[in-house]
Amino acid sequence: MPVRYCILLLALLFVLPMHAMPQQSATEPQAPASIGYTVFVHGTPIGREEVTVQPSASGLTITSTGRLSAPVNRVTRRAEVRYRPDWTPEHLIVEAIVDGGDTTVKTTFTGGTAISTGSVAGEDVSHTGKVSGQPFVLPRFFFGAYAAIAQRLVAADEGSEYRGFQAPQAPELTFRLNAVSMERMQTGTAVFDVRRYVLLFGTPVDAMEVNLYADDRGTLLRIYVPAQALDVVRDDLAASTSRAIEYSNPGDEPAIIPSSGFNLSATLTRPAPGQARLPAVILVGSPDIGDRNAAIAGVPIHGQLAGTLAEAGFLAVRYDSRGYGQSGGRVESATFGDYANDVRAIVRWLADRRDIDRRRIAVLGHGEGAWVALLAASRERRIAAVVAIGTPSTTGTDFVLEQQRQNLEQMNASPEDREARIDLQKRINAAVITGKWDGIPDDIRSRADMPWFQSLLVFDPAKVLDDVRQPLLFVHGELDREVRVDHADRLAELARTRSDSKSVSVANVEGVNHLLVPAVTGELGEYPLLPDKNISDEAGTAITGWLAKTLASVR
Repeated sequence: MPVRYCILLLALLFVLPMHAMPQQSATEPQAPASIGYTVFVHGTPIGREEVTVQPSASGLTITSTGRLSAPVNRVTRRAEVRYRPDWTPEHLIVEAIVDGGDTTVKTTFTGGTAISTGSVAGEDVSHTGKVSGQPFVLPRFFFGAYAAIAQRLVAADEGSEYRGFQAPQAPELTFRLNAVSMERMQTGTAVFDVRRYVLLFGTPVDAMEVNLYADDRGTLLRIYVPAQALDVVRDDLAASTSRAIEYSNPGDEPAIIPSSGFNLSATLTRPAPGQARLPAVILVGSPDIGDRNAAIAGVPIHGQLAGTLAEAGFLAVRYDSRGYGQSGGRVESATFGDYANDVRAIVRWLADRRDIDRRRIAVLGHGEGAWVALLAASRERRIAAVVAIGTPSTTGTDFVLEQQRQNLEQMNASPEDREARIDLQKRINAAVITGKWDGIPDDIRSRADMPWFQSLLVFDPAKVLDDVRQPLLFVHGELDREVRVDHADRLAELARTRSDSKSVSVANVEGVNHLLVPAVTGELGEYPLLPDKNISDEAGTAITGWLAKTLASVR
């Protein structure tokens, strides 16, 4: 989703540290005392951390070492947090090199007081502050510290609230256990049960969702932060043969689809038997999400849509993007054009199957995934129809700025601050496009100088639509605050200017947000708090009804 690429959010990236730990069960290999974890950002590995958890009669000690490359640039020589038997923290020690500078901090906790001393990037630190009785110690980039949370959540009830201390000077933060669900993870051929804890950090207005995965004994497996595209996963679960099975439908079956020199891992959702040759719909996700279910704030958008499509008689295909999950390929040099070619590879694979009607293959994309779907349709005539959900109508550059402005309004930033941040975002966008980085800090360049971000900024749906000849349906939630509803009408106008346009339709769905679920305000901050995580029936009916009518005409 484009909002993630505003420099405002890039600057906030990694404010919350992350995680990791082992698990042991009858279906999973025994984990050693010291465990390695791989850290991903937008599906790209940026480093590892080795974590050891040592319980004893005197409490719990968690230690780690690690190395993270850009955009973090940090080497952790030693990080240690110790808790007493009653879960009050005893001390924190961090020894690291950050951007080439030494950082050494020690914090001791006594009688509700935290005393921190040391130095950060060459500057002396001396700070004393009050803390609550049993706060979790959550220093930045000490992912193993989250093992303590995993252990305490085993016996926790939904709605429980906790405090976290971010040494050495940051104030305490509050987080809440919003939901607990039983899910499955797969590594190789083994499938085992895990618990997913949905934590909300911050206030109800601007809560950030953190998904923590652990076994039934409280050993930590993974933490995933959707808004930051940050994933820290135990090494064996980070392998391409492993994935979390977060959502499934009746009729789901795995598939491996060949693309350009690598394979895409997919899930086919098959309708009830009855048709000799099935119409098929490929669900195209945003490159920044990557996961085949397109899960955002606990809503598996593509997972649910696949079930809805299968119930309507379509074979649905959802897949992990290249370089993500169980799919091969690399993301470092991938562009929108590359992701569109992956869609075309799936079209070819479907067209060669005896159970698929090759004349009735459609693509459906959400957000940026809709841009990829449109680009694929402009290049692949075997695609018979396109559904675009919550799709921006402006160039990528203009849309990133639009998102930046909306986010600043939500933060109630001062006019001067807004102007400065918008100006910085404009200069970053120009640098990404032109390759001229004069005056842009190196840490920002390391986060933004990516081929696919450049392809996002220069993407122009107006130009792409000139080459799309297939029937089009633009679906939009009327409460969408991430991509305003007027974008759908503008896209339809652009599409209708085509001289040989066959069909252009718009379906604006009342009462739903960008995720197609019922909402009150539609704002991003509302996502984690939504009680209903199900895509609206009206949205599903609009999509399946249009597809059935449109694809019937090409039989």
